[in-house]
Formats: sequence, C-alpha cells, structure tokens
Amino acid sequence: MRITADLDRCVGAGQCVLTEPTVFDQSDDDGTVIVLRSAPEDAETIGRVREAIRICPSQALALAEPAA
Repeated sequence: MRITADLDRCVGAGQCVLTEPTVFDQSDDDGTVIVLRSAPEDAETIGRVREAIRICPSQALALAEPAA
C-alpha cells in the first residue's frame, strides 16, 4: 500500500493530521498535507489512514493497493 496526496486539491483542513499524526503533517508555508510515511505497515495505522482518507474534505488523499 502506498499513500498519495494531491497537493493541488488539498485545502489544508488538517483532518488527516488529527486522525494519524505519525503519517501526516502540514506544511508551515501553506498548510497542505505532507505524507511522512507513504507505506504504513501495521493494521492499526492502515485503519487510521483509511479513516483520514475517508474524511478528507477535498478528497486529496488516496491509498494505492498493490496489484494482484
């Protein structure tokens, strides 16, 4: 799994950071998302990443599943 962020869509709401601060941060310059760990491995973190993606108001985050 790999997290991607579309910085052109990000509005800097920070919901991702509040949901999983070990994976997401915000730029000091414009508040857009910074992905700290693009490939989380443990199930708890992946669950919180999925929640952050779900609640992102601009739908700027995605989780790419590995090809089967």
